Amino acid sequence: MLVLDKVHQQFIDHLKTKDRAPATIMAYGKDIEQLLTHIKSLGNSKIEKVEKSHLEDFLKKLETEGYTKKSISRKINSMKTFFRFLKVNEFITDDPATLIVHPKFETPTPRILTPTEYRALRDSAREDIRTLAIIEVLLQTGVRIGELAELRVKNIKLNEKEGKGNLSVPESRATLGRELPLNNAAFSALKSYLLDRPKSQNPDEFFFITRNNKPLLVRNIRASIDRYFKKAAIINASVHALRHTWIAHHIKKGASLVLVSKMAGHRRLSTTEKYLKYVEAPSKEKMKLEEL
Repeated sequence: MLVLDKVHQQFIDHLKTKDRAPATIMAYGKDIEQLLTHIKSLGNSKIEKVEKSHLEDFLKKLETEGYTKKSISRKINSMKTFFRFLKVNEFITDDPATLIVHPKFETPTPRILTPTEYRALRDSAREDIRTLAIIEVLLQTGVRIGELAELRVKNIKLNEKEGKGNLSVPESRATLGRELPLNNAAFSALKSYLLDRPKSQNPDEFFFITRNNKPLLVRNIRASIDRYFKKAAIINASVHALRHTWIAHHIKKGASLVLVSKMAGHRRLSTTEKYLKYVEAPSKEKMKLEEL
């Protein structure tokens, strides 16, 4: 019989072989650790003895502790992935998570910044060269914060002679690979950052780094931008608002939905189409991406 701690580590090792994003592996690992801690508190230490009632008890506990339905749904995703892994690898014969149902919740309206807001955000970070570069990349390319944190030196190409550049988002199980042009705002901000950043001879080194040459983590990026949101007096906004703003801006300007979907890395066109509820798009498609 397998003890809970052992299968937990095997699950994490499995996720690493599947090219999952580091943030995803960390989140799934913590979710399952939380689940298994609860199961052990019920007097069970063997994975084969876990039943659907144990999982339901855990979910009720989360609800009483104030977790949102969205957070609980994410933990259910982790749970289902975990027990599916156990079933496929024949660690268990029955999957207790199969009949667990996701709670229903409404998807919140995407926070789209006004021109006044994103200009104020940009101005508030003007003296912070690295954070300004991050803001411009997120705002001008629409990449996800996790994708930005994973960028390497080789993924950013700046042709100073021509004043042009491009950003390459690597393909992974979590991310659709794509090439994104860098407009003037992003190009200039990245050029300034490179003058301030320690020189690198290693193309595989992380592009955005700390003063100690360590990778800039997602939580570091989020904290920095949140600080400038606060400084600019922009309320109810998070780093993901920059991506929402990029998508909404280009739909409003008449860019093709197919083009925007491809550039945003959406796996389904329907994900992009949802933004039509929040912006009024022109009737003519210009097939052009304009600078914010």
